[in-house]
Amino acid sequence: QVHLVESGGGLVQPGGSLRISCAASGFTLDHYAIGWFRQAPGKEREGVSYISRSGGRTDYADSAKGRFTISRDNAENTVYLQMNSLKPSDTAVYYCAARETIRSDSYYRQAESYAYWGQGTQVTVSS
Repeated sequence: QVHLVESGGGLVQPGGSLRISCAASGFTLDHYAIGWFRQAPGKEREGVSYISRSGGRTDYADSAKGRFTISRDNAENTVYLQMNSLKPSDTAVYYCAARETIRSDSYYRQAESYAYWGQGTQVTVSS
């Protein structure tokens, strides 16, 4: 069975940092482009960051640029999102998603194009 499992969320003070992880089981992540998305209470899901299969290309939402860094370790079958300078507005459930692709250097912004999703990890930024 194909599974994505997010971990590393929690409560952090404004200005703090968290690194959340997305671990895959049942398939090898190096065949997949990955996206991180988030959904805050009462708001629509939004894209946060994306990474190509190779890890050579990444993209960020404007809200994440300069503060978040996406990376992947295909040997560990895991993708990471390092989040620095966190703000209360970053509070949300964060989801990773995987899309199989033959293109090693493409990333994808459209949530609808992703076939596999994790269950999410809660990130709360509050003093």
